[in-house]
Formats: sequence, C-alpha cells, structure tokens
Amino acid sequence: MKKIEVRISGLGGQGVVLAGQILGRAAVYDGKNVVQTQSYGAEARGSAAKSEVIISDGRIGFPMVRKCDVLIAMNQEAVERNLKDLKEDGILLVDSSTVKNKPKIKAKIFMVPATEIAEKFCHGRLYANMVMLGVLTRISKIVKENSAKSAIRDIVAEKAAAANVQAFELGQAAIM
Repeated sequence: MKKIEVRISGLGGQGVVLAGQILGRAAVYDGKNVVQTQSYGAEARGSAAKSEVIISDGRIGFPMVRKCDVLIAMNQEAVERNLKDLKEDGILLVDSSTVKNKPKIKAKIFMVPATEIAEKFCHGRLYANMVMLGVLTRISKIVKENSAKSAIRDIVAEKAAAANVQAFELGQAAIM
C-alpha cells in the first residue's frame, strides 16, 4: 500500500465519524501515517455527515481526500452526493438496507445489508457502521483485523465495546 483515501458518508447519527476515527487509529496501530477529518451538519442527527481517512506508508502532503479509493455510503443520499469523487477502479461499499438504487459504475461494488445485520444480531441499527468497517477490512486488508478490534476497544465506551466488536466481526463474516 502506498496511499489509500477513504470516505465514509451518511447521515449524522449513523456513526460515520466514529467509523473514521476507528479506521484511522487502527492504521496507526499498523504503523501507517494517517490523516482523519470529518464534517457534518449543524444538527446532531439527520444531516449529511462524512469522515475521510488517508492512510499512507509515506508522508501525506494534503489532508483532504481528493478522489477516494474507497467510498462507504450508508444511505442513498450519500451515494448520490459522493459517487463523483470515487476513482473509476475504486471500491464502493453500500448499505443495501438503506440504498435501493445500485449505481452503474466501473468500480467494484459491494452491497451489504449492514443496517439489517446490525438490527438482527446486535439489536440496534447504530452498529451498522461497525458492520461496514468489518466488510471493509475483509475485502481490502486496509488494516489488520486485530488492529481494528483494538481501536474499537480503545475508542468506544467500555460498556459498548463488545457489541461494536461483534458487529465488526459480523461484517467480516458477511463477506466470505
């Protein structure tokens, strides 16, 4: 890996910022250089939100994602708003529970029912972000599995860490 640019997008309340923080921390645990940024609307929940993570073996010269190698879209609006920034040969991870229109693009597309998995097995849709991180690490090897789990345990409140790790593992199992 030389440099990989990731954008996680969705709505406030879907955990896109947390997912970006965990991905960034896991990459640091793997010895990589990382920049993580985030933006979201004034409302705490329901407005557009995104988290960008740049992971590199070398120096990172510019802290913003220009063209994503990976785009994670947690809802339909996130797909429509961010698809133009995905590289043609990139990876698109879509929560098929909330996105019904599969885009017609040349990128590799993975449709994963993250919200449904989270609701069924973790008893809450708020774990869909961890399901998607599990999928991302399985298909891209962007960070080591153990590094991601350690980052979850270090960042998430202790009482919720086990459920978040479980959701991450469910995401990994969803892609076999």
